[in-house]
Amino acid sequence: QVQLVESGGGLVQVGGSLRLSCAASGRTFSIYNMGWFRQAPGKEREYVAGIRRGDGSTYYADSVKGRFTISRDNAKDTVYLQMNSLKPEDAAVYYCAASTGTGTPRYVAYNYWGQGTQVTVSS
Repeated sequence: QVQLVESGGGLVQVGGSLRLSCAASGRTFSIYNMGWFRQAPGKEREYVAGIRRGDGSTYYADSVKGRFTISRDNAKDTVYLQMNSLKPEDAAVYYCAASTGTGTPRYVAYNYWGQGTQVTVSS
């Protein structure tokens, strides 16, 4: 089993920045991909960004490309999501997820999920 704990959410003004963290524990050696997803009220959960734990390859949703950066620190079993130039439409609960699958982070099935962290963007 893998446990994921997100942190770093909060309230930020439009145009501001936040950095989310996701700390993994347990059988972290089994993780191949990690990703960030988000879900706004009344909307389906959507993919935001993913990273291959091994070579660090990153994959972004078009809506965040150029503004968000996903990174990892394997020594700390932690993945980060740096969010810049935040927009009102970025407000959502952000979830960290881990996958033991070997496909690309955008399309692989995720086995483990964190509890989520709220990001609120005020105008």
